[in-house]
Amino acid sequence: MNNKTIDIIDVLSLRGPNIWTYRPVLEAWVDIGELEDFPSNTIPGFYERLTAWLPSLVEHHCGVGVHGGFLMRLREGTWPGHIMEHVMIELQNLAGMQSGFGKARETSKRGVYKVVVRARHEEVSRAALVAARDLVMAAIQDKPFDVKATVDNLREILESVALGPSTGCIVDAATDRRIPSMRLNEGNLVQLGYGARQRRIWTAETDQTSAIAETISSDKELTKTLLQSCGVPVPEGRIVNSVADAWDAAESIGLPVVVKPLDGNHGRGVSTNLNNQKDIEAAFLLAEQESSDVIVERFVRGNEHRLLIIGGRLVAAARGEEASIVSDGVSTISELINSQLNSDPRRGSSEDCPLNLILIDEADDPRVVLLELARQGYTTESIPTAGETILVQRNGNVAFDVTDQVHPSVAAAASLAARIVGLDIAGVDLVAEDISRPLEEQGGAIVEVNAGPGLLMHLKPADGPARPVGRAIVDHLFAEDQNGRIPIVGVTGSNGTTVVSRLIAWLLHLQGKYVGLACRDGLFLHQRHVQQKKSDNWHATRQVLLNRMVEAAVFENSSKAILSEGLAYDWCQVGVVTNIDPDDKLPEFYIEDADQMTKVARTQVDIVLPDGVAVLNAADARVAEFAALCDGSVIFFAAAASTPVIVAHQAEGGRSVHVRDGNIVLASGKEEVVVSAAQERADLSIENSLAAIAAAWALGISPDLMRAGIETFESTDANVTA
Repeated sequence: MNNKTIDIIDVLSLRGPNIWTYRPVLEAWVDIGELEDFPSNTIPGFYERLTAWLPSLVEHHCGVGVHGGFLMRLREGTWPGHIMEHVMIELQNLAGMQSGFGKARETSKRGVYKVVVRARHEEVSRAALVAARDLVMAAIQDKPFDVKATVDNLREILESVALGPSTGCIVDAATDRRIPSMRLNEGNLVQLGYGARQRRIWTAETDQTSAIAETISSDKELTKTLLQSCGVPVPEGRIVNSVADAWDAAESIGLPVVVKPLDGNHGRGVSTNLNNQKDIEAAFLLAEQESSDVIVERFVRGNEHRLLIIGGRLVAAARGEEASIVSDGVSTISELINSQLNSDPRRGSSEDCPLNLILIDEADDPRVVLLELARQGYTTESIPTAGETILVQRNGNVAFDVTDQVHPSVAAAASLAARIVGLDIAGVDLVAEDISRPLEEQGGAIVEVNAGPGLLMHLKPADGPARPVGRAIVDHLFAEDQNGRIPIVGVTGSNGTTVVSRLIAWLLHLQGKYVGLACRDGLFLHQRHVQQKKSDNWHATRQVLLNRMVEAAVFENSSKAILSEGLAYDWCQVGVVTNIDPDDKLPEFYIEDADQMTKVARTQVDIVLPDGVAVLNAADARVAEFAALCDGSVIFFAAAASTPVIVAHQAEGGRSVHVRDGNIVLASGKEEVVVSAAQERADLSIENSLAAIAAAWALGISPDLMRAGIETFESTDANVTA
């Protein structure tokens, strides 16, 4: 078997709905060559090697539909293309990118298969595809394969390309509400919704988060001044400019004090509970390395708390705890930190861990730990007396959920603080001994108001329930009756799709909408021809959806674009299929006949929203059959009112557009409304007019506007650029 190979001859990234599924997939064309004659049950030891490397394949039901179904297929005999599909899925799952969808289908060319697998992140899926091929070949040839190293590599790729956990939870919450999302860069900038109804987020910042509010929040002294002027309890203090000034301020305020940088963040350079001149001077030098300005303020007794305020409402709260070790009289402090603190499974360096590792030599800011130890007379190599407790961090991770314990007055003070600074989403830091009591009773105070707060502490607290902070942000951005969608019309078929798309866009324009149109003739915005080249593709469609001015969009979707790229939007209000030519084929995609082309066109109908409409050609049997597959309602069109599909549809109270007595009519059951005279034009056939009018009807455009649109429409650029 050593001379047998599996070649990946092409890979298509279908980044939206496609002929396989509603979600992005990677479609690989795989040539198994001579292995077509060697199914899995004919290769000695193959089953044992594969299942030893990937025992979790037992969870794959495959087409059998039962636990262990794929392994049954392996024993019975299946081919490398199918096996690669399942191995690719499992490698992605092991790397932390869940992918339950996959298909493997033969093409018309012997030995060539289309292997299709869900691809949440294209980079990971491409690497998993190659790894799956190599693993299957190693199992066939009885060669070693390092599964762990492969999975580790995939995991590293995933961590480099995936959204951060804070952004990810917001996107997931939007998806739960069927609000579409589009990633705008390689980081965490994401658009929720389409066109004029979009909103943008960047982690926990939104398009409502002002630059002025962010600037205020980064200036601790200004923040404190504003809060104090509005009666919010804050610790008294002032900016200092030298070690001597720091000690002078501390004496004036009264010990103990806190020393921190004016515009630092994430707790860097902050020293608390300082009681003598030596510690205060050392803390000043530490804070000075983080900022040119340093603050000395009253030390507030208690634990640190982070209150998450979204849209003026408390959504989550977490408490921090000091990190301490207990000496065994034998180990150094460094060893005790590793054995007693860093061994906690909740601590780690990844974003998934609610508590950070305390790494003295590599930490983001080890000086705070070293200073804390020095205040107690220790270094990391000291061996304290057995039983002695040593404080390692005063301001440790804030990761213990206390949302249900927050006193209403404390929540109100935090909400007021966010409003004073001007932040729609804020992380309000306060210190209090008991979060369930008013701050005034215990001398508690708000110490910071942060823009773009991290959400992980609320999503994965070290203790307590996770809080739905992502959903809270989405609900803040979109009212209950909003989903961020604009009316989208998708048009596909063999003939007439360009002129139908342009006529629909013209009718929407007459209705007063700012319309984006991407079709074979180019890209149009508000009837202005902004791009001359062919635009019936994924990239041009995305351009329209990104445009904040667009109130409605019309997209022509060629069969080639659907097969090579997928659609750029997830759902549409109206899906139009003009017809399917019996002679249509795309052999370069292994699409050999009209039946296969029908599956391509079906993609447009599959994504019609439940409250949307499919506009279908009743005179084309293949297209008419799509009606049973549509989640929404159906409007049929055909020139002849006597078309059997239309007659049956109207008998059931359905809607259709057809010609009767020389007029185009809208029919709903037995009721009919005349739109205009049916006139065949060189640039506009009756069938194209009917398809566009049916789409306009689905969009709520009045018959008068339809009539005006038909009369004034010209398929030349003279009209659309006017």
